[in-house]
Amino acid sequence: MTYNDIRKVFLDYFANHGHTIVPSASLIPNDPTLLFTVAGMVPWKGILQGTQAPFAPRVADVQKCIRAGGKHNDLDEVGFDGRHHTFFEMMGNWSFGDYFKEEAIKMSWELLTQVFGLDPNRIIVTTHTTDDEATAIWKKITGKDAIRLDKDNWWSAGDTGPCGPCTEMHYDFGPEFPGGVPGSADEDGGRYVEIWNDVFMQFDRDANGNLNPLPKQNVDTGAGLERVAAIMQGVHDNYDTDLFQHLMAAVSDVTGVAKTPENTPSFKVITDHLRAVGFAIADGVIPSNTDRGYVIRRILRRAMRHGQMLGHRGALLSKLYPALITEMGDAYPELAREKNRVLEIIENEENAFTDMLHNGMKLLDAELPKLTNKTLPGDVAFKLFDTYGFPLDLTQMILRDRGMDVDIAGFDAAMTLQKERSRADTKGTRVLWESQTQLAPTDDTAKYPIDGFAIQCGWADPNGPMDAPEIPIVADIESKIMAILKDGEFVPSANTGDMVEVALDKTSFYGTQGGQVGDAGTLNRDGVPAMTVAEAARVGNVVIHKGTLTAPLAVGDVVKTVINKTVRQQTARAHTATHLLQAALRSVLNEDVEQRGSKVSPDSVRFDFSFGRAMTAEEKTAVEDLVNKWIAADMPVKHEEMSIDDAKARGAMALFGEKYGDRVRVITAGDVSCELCGGTHVTHTGEIIRAKINKEKSISSGIRRITMSVGTMAE
Repeated sequence: MTYNDIRKVFLDYFANHGHTIVPSASLIPNDPTLLFTVAGMVPWKGILQGTQAPFAPRVADVQKCIRAGGKHNDLDEVGFDGRHHTFFEMMGNWSFGDYFKEEAIKMSWELLTQVFGLDPNRIIVTTHTTDDEATAIWKKITGKDAIRLDKDNWWSAGDTGPCGPCTEMHYDFGPEFPGGVPGSADEDGGRYVEIWNDVFMQFDRDANGNLNPLPKQNVDTGAGLERVAAIMQGVHDNYDTDLFQHLMAAVSDVTGVAKTPENTPSFKVITDHLRAVGFAIADGVIPSNTDRGYVIRRILRRAMRHGQMLGHRGALLSKLYPALITEMGDAYPELAREKNRVLEIIENEENAFTDMLHNGMKLLDAELPKLTNKTLPGDVAFKLFDTYGFPLDLTQMILRDRGMDVDIAGFDAAMTLQKERSRADTKGTRVLWESQTQLAPTDDTAKYPIDGFAIQCGWADPNGPMDAPEIPIVADIESKIMAILKDGEFVPSANTGDMVEVALDKTSFYGTQGGQVGDAGTLNRDGVPAMTVAEAARVGNVVIHKGTLTAPLAVGDVVKTVINKTVRQQTARAHTATHLLQAALRSVLNEDVEQRGSKVSPDSVRFDFSFGRAMTAEEKTAVEDLVNKWIAADMPVKHEEMSIDDAKARGAMALFGEKYGDRVRVITAGDVSCELCGGTHVTHTGEIIRAKINKEKSISSGIRRITMSVGTMAE
């Protein structure tokens, strides 16, 4: 059976046994403790813990999962064996207070042996040492004596709460493979592979460690599709199955390199990472330098590095993405639906990484001959990180291929020193820019629209006139470099690899202000990137483009400002959603609710407000429902400039403690929200797509904080 066959047979079997079939949930979990959906049970956590009511007594699904960050991290193992993946599919069936041990075990056994046709003699089972009931059921149904294990056969949500014993099914690949049975000293040899796990949640552990029977007993099962496919197709290595072999053929086509035993690890890494990157971005993850965005950026760059090891240069995953759609698009239609957006994001990342790797490798190749041992000094590794954007793990991977290592303690010391220096220099940098009075705005440079409704130029007056012609949100602008700051000094020019701050006479970049993070993108010269802009910040009226040069630049050079369009659009969604959130809070809670701060970024919203107690679950649901009702109404969002007195007369809300000039910008969403704001916004609320409240908590006396996802990430 192929992967597609196995998925269908699995779901059809449980549909015929009364289960409601549901599609996979997003890889972005509704759980602030997790970066990704790491297991099939994550979407059902609330039901399994009794905090949510089930919508059906029994369900089945095939859940997409990623384990590549935090506690659940398989990234470094991928490519060096046949079992580990960053992205995988977990088949599962669930009973929410319906059937329990006997029916769950019976269905697991029947599907494996009668439907999938596996040899019953090659399946061994384990049960928990205390679970005489499950052990007796296995004996009754199959005649098998289960292996009794302790910690490996017990599941719990934490130190307290729902928990219970497990029973696992393992497949015996035969004596030609090393390794002993589960529980033995050599169980990790590879002969016996776990393919199915049934968890029986029957207890609630209290603070004293007592196990109290749950009023409703649940079943939580999981079967790794990759492992089942390997067994069904008669191979021991997951990467020898049909899906991966087809993806590897695409790798050969794109790179022009045939797979050999020597380069097989790189083929494994690329095909695995293609799935993780493609699915994550399709679900709304945007590569970045923090949280899940950083994990995906790291995975993408690791795949690119292995492409380089195969001799390939340039775009890789973006060229392989169509093959992923071919293999998995029928099961996961979001891959094709989000194709254009995914390809744009991957291509931007690949271009930035190619430049970074090219320049960084020059430094690394120059330093290696100087070494007297096989350890790269920590300060050199930090220079690669600080100047060229090389993550430490990328440097380690490159050196590992050469039988070398990195002085980690030296790297950490350099990082600490840089942080201390940065804190000391921040104020000085601001003073330096503020000293550039000779670069004050002229009449021409003071009015250049960023997105058709906002003023944002190199030397912009945010309270100035707004009579410049409208331009699209994605417009690129021809600009002249007015100043370059490098290492605390203004310089006439800078070279490839230099970290600099650049000011232009006008720009399409939004500089961080008003709680909204600044844009990222590139400054292009002669059609190619000359600077990778990691952040656009503001000092007074100056927009500063911070980043690394990928080509020499000088004061007076003409460049084109190219923002990351996807990040900008997602940030605009998030900012307008923040306005709707405040209106909904005032409607559901009371009119005294006031915003006390916010952070609007492309992957999340953080909103602080005055309120004296925790919100109830009903209040949070009501607020979220109201925001989504306004989104669905597709109300027009107006962007107007007026006097502060006119804005007050209209009832426009202002940020607590903020100072405003005589002229202000007012954002009005339908008839529900009217606020003073200088940020970027959508033109209709329907462009936000959806909003999802993730968490609400106290951050100080009388101040609460909500974190919220919007757009495709909320979906």
